[in-house]
Amino acid sequence: MATKLTNVAVAKLIDGIYGTSITAPTYIGWGTGTTAAAVTDTALETEAAEARTNGSKAKTTTSVTNDTLSITGTITAAGAGKTITEAGIFDASTSGNMYVHGVFTGIVLSIGDSIAFTVTVQVTTS
Repeated sequence: MATKLTNVAVAKLIDGIYGTSITAPTYIGWGTGTTAAAVTDTALETEAAEARTNGSKAKTTTSVTNDTLSITGTITAAGAGKTITEAGIFDASTSGNMYVHGVFTGIVLSIGDSIAFTVTVQVTTS
């Protein structure tokens, strides 16, 4: 999957280090857009009608203590069948700032089908 940390996410990271209060990005949204993810993205290309899910977050260690953030959540198709091709992490249940955007090979869903997403971001020093 082609995934990008957005420019907004970088600015929010610096805000947090600077001491500005920020809202943690825990909401996962999905969509049907197919344009490649870019750092300048601020929204999903075509967000689907289902509500974003408020995922659970965890700090883990990949290389250095607490260098990795994972957000996990499941969304279920409520309306007509669709092919999901993109997902994003946001700091609000609607609108808000998109921190991560990923575009992937389509997953065909029928009503009641779900996708369990785990989005992982690792911060490195090199």
